[in-house]
Amino acid sequence: MEPHKDDWKWQFAHRITTTEQLKQILPLTQREQDEINTCLGAFRMAITPYYASLIDPTDPNDPIRKQAVPSILETRADENDLSDPLGEMADSPVPHVVHRYPDRVLLLVTLQCAMYCRHCTRRRAVGEEDKPITEAQLQKAVAYIRAHSEIRDVLISGGDPLTMSTAKLEHIIASLRAIEHVEIIRIGTRVPVVMPMRITQELTDMLRKYHPIWINTHFNHPNELTSESARACAALVDAGIPLGNQTVLLRGINDNAETMKRLLLGLVKMRVRPYYLYQCDLSCGIGHFRTRVEAGIEIMHQLTGNISGYALPKYVIDAPGGGGKIPLGYDYVVSRDDREVVLENYRGQRYRYPQPKQ
Repeated sequence: MEPHKDDWKWQFAHRITTTEQLKQILPLTQREQDEINTCLGAFRMAITPYYASLIDPTDPNDPIRKQAVPSILETRADENDLSDPLGEMADSPVPHVVHRYPDRVLLLVTLQCAMYCRHCTRRRAVGEEDKPITEAQLQKAVAYIRAHSEIRDVLISGGDPLTMSTAKLEHIIASLRAIEHVEIIRIGTRVPVVMPMRITQELTDMLRKYHPIWINTHFNHPNELTSESARACAALVDAGIPLGNQTVLLRGINDNAETMKRLLLGLVKMRVRPYYLYQCDLSCGIGHFRTRVEAGIEIMHQLTGNISGYALPKYVIDAPGGGGKIPLGYDYVVSRDDREVVLENYRGQRYRYPQPKQ
């Protein structure tokens, strides 16, 4: 990679946002160009040069391309589409704060991302404005958190918080760390995947001042596990920051056990703990990415016992309408009564466990 391309600010400034720019790096038919332009009338595009470099230009079904390049399928409405699939607006007591669970809140600090993923859950809002929230909006959100002593865990998200300057991000983190009852600060980011050069010494030096800091990132396919992303993850872990990963189950991208196995084992090799495997949400225009729930359960069943437990994420549906994350899994209990539980292991063999007498 050319020296200036290692600069995250250059990457951000040179994001591919138009069809004209895209056709300079990918062979596009006139029909494809017209379809992309149609999509851009509804949903924005932004692809970092780094992430674009991972696309195989000869493969129209390349898994990186599918996550980054608009498809005409996004314009086809599905009867189950929802503009706010997770019901976040109903759980927002003040702007930019989502308070769904008793002891933790989501703090949405920006609407900008390094890349606008085609499967984005918050596509109703993310990308509308390439800027962080205002200082007045931040202070109102922080005031709410300060006034609610049950909040011990704050997840900073957006958009992507790591698209902000280090100074602006530190201001937000320092404001939260000054609240006595806030024990844990987490950051949700896809930057290590799509713009790994953002993980600089300046950033990690800042973050380590505010421990305990946790970060969850978002790798979906083994082709994203590059030397650059490995370096970024190593820098964060070496700064004392535990890294988790949240994968979305995506049709035609990672909806088979072999691809998922390569992804999960690659992540733990990079010291990233697989955390969640999400069933794809009901956001508008992403119905073509959604799989049947049975597909996710079967993938997890095929992986269980064949890779280490610490490499297995929890498969969940973030329930439509604000129900929160609900775990799904293969039922290994064959039968259960007062005397015993009959269990099936990952090989399909059955075992009996006697119930203790009450």
